[in-house]
Amino acid sequence: MTDDADLQRAVANEFSALADLLDGISDAEWDTPSLCEGWRIREVVAHFTMAARYSEEQFMARLRECEFDFTRLSNEIARSDAELAPAELVANLRSDIMRQWTPPGGGYHGALNHVVIHGLDATVPLGLPRHVPEETMRVVLNDLTAGGGHSNFGIDIEGRGLRATDLDWSYGSGAELRGTGEDLALMICGRTLPAGRVEGDPL
Repeated sequence: MTDDADLQRAVANEFSALADLLDGISDAEWDTPSLCEGWRIREVVAHFTMAARYSEEQFMARLRECEFDFTRLSNEIARSDAELAPAELVANLRSDIMRQWTPPGGGYHGALNHVVIHGLDATVPLGLPRHVPEETMRVVLNDLTAGGGHSNFGIDIEGRGLRATDLDWSYGSGAELRGTGEDLALMICGRTLPAGRVEGDPL
């Protein structure tokens, strides 16, 4: 995965796969707490599909109302739009807009990290049988480690060894943390996982 065309296809595939999974869950399951503290599955999906519902002009207008505090805006939209019908949230996941969307300054690498991590925020608590393709997972793990993405979450990986147990990927040396590529990515992003999913000292 070396160019934008490859990355964009991976982004589109992740959105489509997640939509297919969530299309079959019950209304009660949409209320399951996600791995994002304080958010249910529905808030997570409402958050990372904002671009499907708000034009750039609408988004900037809302951001000005929030005094350019993105975290505040993100929380407001997640809370309000979480009340949309699940069918609409799933339709947002399938939107052509999301398949082409990139975050400001983040390009398709940023978009891929966004959909993969938030997708796991939703599917892990639900126990859904969704696994990110190995090539896609390597890109995300490299972005989070060698690319410095971990710093966005206040996670320190200096002096640590990270080793995936389900694909050929490792990073660093030192006290080792082992787990699936997906679980390592979630740990690097500061998520709290159910007990027993990783081996070694937490980050």
